[in-house]
Amino acid sequence: MRPGHHEGRYGPVTETERQRQIITMLETRPFATVRELIDMLSVSPATVRRDIEKLHEAGEARKVFGGVASLTAASRTHALPFAQSSDLAVDAKRAIAAMAADLCRDGDMVMVAGGSTCHQLGLRLAGRSIGLYTNSMPLAAALGTHGACQLSVAGGALHREPGILYDPQAAAPDFFASRLFLGAQGLGLEGVMESHPLLPVATRPMLERADDVIVLADSRKLSVRARFVSCPIDRVSTLITDDGVQEDDVRILEDAGVTVLVAPVAAWRADDKT
Repeated sequence: MRPGHHEGRYGPVTETERQRQIITMLETRPFATVRELIDMLSVSPATVRRDIEKLHEAGEARKVFGGVASLTAASRTHALPFAQSSDLAVDAKRAIAAMAADLCRDGDMVMVAGGSTCHQLGLRLAGRSIGLYTNSMPLAAALGTHGACQLSVAGGALHREPGILYDPQAAAPDFFASRLFLGAQGLGLEGVMESHPLLPVATRPMLERADDVIVLADSRKLSVRARFVSCPIDRVSTLITDDGVQEDDVRILEDAGVTVLVAPVAAWRADDKT
């Protein structure tokens, strides 16, 4: 078979034809994973990655962690407000939060950052005998009303779009945590990514006061690239995600030294009584 040709489901498929099929796929959806393209094109992972690289170099699509994104999706870096984000992938977020809560023991001191998945974790820890520090205004309000844990809240002005409290003049919090649970708009080998410029700045003081960083991110987030890195990948000890995550993405993160825990959403949905 000539170079650039591969046997597809319906006979030989040229490199140009494969790439055209990828672009057509991206016209109806924002992202495609390497695994999905392997199945669609019936070619090897190496061939798919070469095609993605060429589309990226040609400016026809954007190479992202574990796959390829349409240019429209790749340029969409504005984070949703907390209330809207809370309505997305709810079962996955609750399954992730349940697994994260199981890592906490009575007497622990933990930090829970802003974001809808971290919010679900905070609600699960509300009645636990732990010390909990947060910069999330929605979580602080919920725990202040309904929680029994020892609650510490970041000071400063309320920034409504990301939903956090932050004071640029304040020193690092007088709170030392065994774990910092951190949400993400996007996640890749660069680290935890956010589109709001305040979030990396507000995260930095918490990183200085936590032993381990555990990222809570549903599998959609591994296809998102945002503008600002709030936590480098070498600072992340663990990612908890849902079972929609691609095996290629898990392998890449594990190769980078990150422990990946996968929460089975269907099993959680069947077992959860809350």
